[in-house]
Amino acid sequence: MKLGFIGTGNMASAIMGGIIKNQIIPAEEIIGADLFAPGRERAKAQFGIHVTDSNKEVVKEAEVIVLSVKPQFYADVIQEIRDEIRPEQIVITIAPGKTLAWLAEQFGKAVKLVRTMPNTPAMVGEGMTAACPNEHMTEEETAYVRRLLESFSRVEIVPERLMDTVVSVSGSSPAYVFMLIEAMADAAVSGGMPRAQAYQFAAQAVLGSAKMVLETGKHPGELKDMVCSPAGTTIEAVRVLEERGFRSAVFEAMKVCEEISKGM
Repeated sequence: MKLGFIGTGNMASAIMGGIIKNQIIPAEEIIGADLFAPGRERAKAQFGIHVTDSNKEVVKEAEVIVLSVKPQFYADVIQEIRDEIRPEQIVITIAPGKTLAWLAEQFGKAVKLVRTMPNTPAMVGEGMTAACPNEHMTEEETAYVRRLLESFSRVEIVPERLMDTVVSVSGSSPAYVFMLIEAMADAAVSGGMPRAQAYQFAAQAVLGSAKMVLETGKHPGELKDMVCSPAGTTIEAVRVLEERGFRSAVFEAMKVCEEISKGM
């Protein structure tokens, strides 16, 4: 097997789906372990991968292993598999707060590690992932892992000191954006728009605006100014958002998120 997953939840499914859809690795070369039988059977039915209830079997079979369990289970899982890890294998992690130094200490030996932080839009092929390889990874191995990650998201290689910031700006931020969309839709409903239609208008406005930032290369402030006509509706809406502390609320929420990530 070329690729193995320990944990077959939502993020693992997003990664599997992108890799298989883009024909990076065929389903028959992927194995996933999950103690939760319905979870692993769902992955098998959805993607056609091999499944097992044994984490050690994944390590025995796969060349690259993705630790896709919740952060609180990392220590136990690593303790279970560390003696099975071979020098040539690559381990990819997706847990906030689990540093390369902490991971190395848990394994207790030299292991090729790539610490990553994807986000849930990976489930629709629009994720953003930060990756940080350790000193045992070669350039070729890092490039290979990047290719895997790019099957479901944009990817940036970042220094590890930025990983907690990544959690706040992309890992957790879909929740902030969903709240914004929900609030916009609620306001539209109060104006008489049917709710399903309101979600369409709000979500597409966010999607299109984000695409403008990525594709035009213009500063978000410049794009905002383009919408704000003199004495118009938009500048008044912006004035109220500023008055109510919109930017400050986002800023402070992200700083709290970053601090929590550092303490995990």
